[in-house]
Amino acid sequence: MVHAARLAKVLLVDDHPLILSALKAMIEQMQPGVQVTALPSAAALREALQTDSEQDLVLLDLQLGDAQGFDLLSTLRSGYPQLPVVVISASDRAVDVLAAIDLGAMGYLPKRMSTEALADALKLVMEGGIFVPPLPLADLMAVSGPGSVSAPDAVYAGKLSVDDLGITPRQTDVLHLLLQGLPNKDIARRLGLSVETVKDHVQAVLRSLGVSSRTQAVLAVSRMGASKRRLRIGEPPPGEGEAAE
Repeated sequence: MVHAARLAKVLLVDDHPLILSALKAMIEQMQPGVQVTALPSAAALREALQTDSEQDLVLLDLQLGDAQGFDLLSTLRSGYPQLPVVVISASDRAVDVLAAIDLGAMGYLPKRMSTEALADALKLVMEGGIFVPPLPLADLMAVSGPGSVSAPDAVYAGKLSVDDLGITPRQTDVLHLLLQGLPNKDIARRLGLSVETVKDHVQAVLRSLGVSSRTQAVLAVSRMGASKRRLRIGEPPPGEGEAAE
């Protein structure tokens, strides 16, 4: 798969022709030479992936006429675990944002953003960053669960980068794959580690982020302005496949 800063192939899925055309033009203007395949339905997406699953990014609208968006997102994450999926949606409800991230989306772009803000968010995503819109503190507390008060502070800190977390290179590898929505078993296989070792690394990463779940981890990393330097969508973590712990 190509370096995330130079995407070669993007699938854009939206059943609204005007939005589909506008987003396609915006992406092509940002990165001349990128191949953007505009698809109007879930059926068209499935057909495109059956023909060529080696895509660099899927931008997925949750409101498609022939599929329930969250079901489709879940199917994509299980059927194509290496394929980065970023949601684009007319909804900016916190419950939808959190549900998409929980299902493995690597970002969430509300269509209600201004054209300039949406362009900036798309640019960040295409450079390998993770964009999640700001969410009310109460919603983050609800996701954090009773008794967790550190997660919102970590998410909104904004001044940290992955480099500042104090985690080891191997834990950085684990964080990269965790952000892709991979379960511990797949992370272990990808990195040549035992599942127990991966569990230990995941817990260490969550502690370093000040969060208690994978969903919170994605939200926290999305707030780290420098995170895209180390964690790029579609780029395998350094040293992947090595047996070192």
